[in-house]
Amino acid sequence: MAVRMTRRAAVVGLIGTLAVSGAGLAGAAGPAAADHVKPSEPPPKMPVATGHGGAVATVDADATAAGLEMLRRGGTAADAAVAAAAALGVTEPFSSGIGGGGFFVHYDARTGKVETLDGRETAPASATDQLFVDPDTEEPLGFLDARVSGLSVGTPGSLATWEEALERWGRHSLARNLRPAVELAEDGFVVDETFRSQVEANIAIFADFPATAELYLPGGAPPAVGTTLTNPDLADTYRVIARHGVDVFYEGPIADDIVATVQEPPLGDDATRVVRPGDLTTDDLAGYEVVERDPTMVEYRGLQVYGMPPPSSGGSTVGEALNILESFDLAAMDEATALHHYLEASALAFADRNRYVGDPDAVDVPLEELLSQGFADERVCLLDSAAAAVKPVAPGMPDGDYAGCAPAAADAHAVDDAGSTTHLTTADRWGNVVAYTLTIEQTGGSGITVPGRGFLLNNELTDFNFVPTQGSAPDPNLPGPNKRPRSSMAPTIVLDDGEPFLAVGSPGGATIIGTVLQTLINRIDRGMDLPGAIAAARLTQPNSRNTSAEPAITDGLLGDALVGFGHTLVRTAEIGAATGIEVLDRKLLQAAAEPVRRGGGSAGVLIPQRWPRP
Repeated sequence: MAVRMTRRAAVVGLIGTLAVSGAGLAGAAGPAAADHVKPSEPPPKMPVATGHGGAVATVDADATAAGLEMLRRGGTAADAAVAAAAALGVTEPFSSGIGGGGFFVHYDARTGKVETLDGRETAPASATDQLFVDPDTEEPLGFLDARVSGLSVGTPGSLATWEEALERWGRHSLARNLRPAVELAEDGFVVDETFRSQVEANIAIFADFPATAELYLPGGAPPAVGTTLTNPDLADTYRVIARHGVDVFYEGPIADDIVATVQEPPLGDDATRVVRPGDLTTDDLAGYEVVERDPTMVEYRGLQVYGMPPPSSGGSTVGEALNILESFDLAAMDEATALHHYLEASALAFADRNRYVGDPDAVDVPLEELLSQGFADERVCLLDSAAAAVKPVAPGMPDGDYAGCAPAAADAHAVDDAGSTTHLTTADRWGNVVAYTLTIEQTGGSGITVPGRGFLLNNELTDFNFVPTQGSAPDPNLPGPNKRPRSSMAPTIVLDDGEPFLAVGSPGGATIIGTVLQTLINRIDRGMDLPGAIAAARLTQPNSRNTSAEPAITDGLLGDALVGFGHTLVRTAEIGAATGIEVLDRKLLQAAAEPVRRGGGSAGVLIPQRWPRP
């Protein structure tokens, strides 16, 4: 079932009124960010917290604090998620923000239902399958040319998602939930090494756009670690939204500013970069809809694992891989053998993801069959417990006719979609739980900041395939009018006999699926607690010739053992940055975040446990 929540009609006179007030706010934004830099100490980060009354886990201490503030004021898990997400738009703007979108998975303690909101960005109504094909050469654009352009910008869905989530499951208004983020943008946050390095990686792009450079290149260089960075333009933008509602973003002066920025990217006078304009219109923004979709669900070891359905491939790919692994006793295996099975199941599921998953409103996705145990049992036949298959493996045929082993379909295809996102997890005193993954796609998105508004625009449309990749078969992920690009985001909620057990998710492009899948296996099969499952060394196999693995694996005996199975390991500094919450006995909550990756995450509970859990 897909239920669309349409934008409300604009308030009469809103656009004219806010065109004046918005311009006034932009003009009164105060000094540039560089004038607000001062030495400071970053807030402490605790990667694990156990207690009662509610919990929040994010990659950032300020965002976790914002979520906890909402819980402290009687808010729900949805309130905490929105407040934390808004704060991340300030402190982690290169991975999230109101210029992007995401997927929101919610467990309702009152009804016992898991529900999802699809806040994915959409292509303009004018988009065709030639969106990223150069009309002069008839060749696909290079990725960087596509990314840093108006072509890559989809209609943002985050604000509409926040509004819908609060209307359904919140206790506070959007304005109340935005307050911590407004204060954070106004007063500033402490720059850490991760933030500085992300700016440094984008310096050539950011420098070409004056509004981006003013924010993130104070004095012409990345901000120093330990300094405090403000974003007065974003504070004012949040205030305008708080005062006048989300319509001002989708139908008012902010929408006008977004469209102007996309259609005429505001390059600096000295920039030599060719930046192609996009065709996003005010009608595209006004017509944006959040879609409620039925979650994916598979049974695994007696647990119910719920995920995000297409256009996300997270729920279907994690679910199919778990169905494949159900045939094996991972708990009885040594570590290398268990991880070998994980990698092979991941490759098989990714092959099917690449062949069949796209926007279900534009293509026919055989989701029920992809998640059926019969299809998984056919795929199991291709998993050799003693040796790795040659990658990429071919997809299967989820046709409903399953009888033992079946031949693979043609057209094997690997996936190599990079990107950056952020994930947060919340729970409240009533037992509601949220797993929310949000993004602007590449670290830094398109690199283009909306002048006077303080937020970066996404480059989500580069998640489409630029040209067909499936040979003679239809490609489900080509651009199209109002189409949503396929995603790897995998916010996941696990129930035990209908009661919350675990919620988890991660950033990391295509590696998200492997991170979530491996974390679930670590916790459910390999006897780790949630903090250990998140902290454990990772490796990921998205149906590619090489398997990415962290140094703790490649540089030790475990790596040697996996190479012995036939896996080709490529050393990768870090994979993912997960957060999660587990419900322990007597409704005790344990929140966990990355202890090291991406600078470490931040977990918090409303009422900390006063003594160790026996």
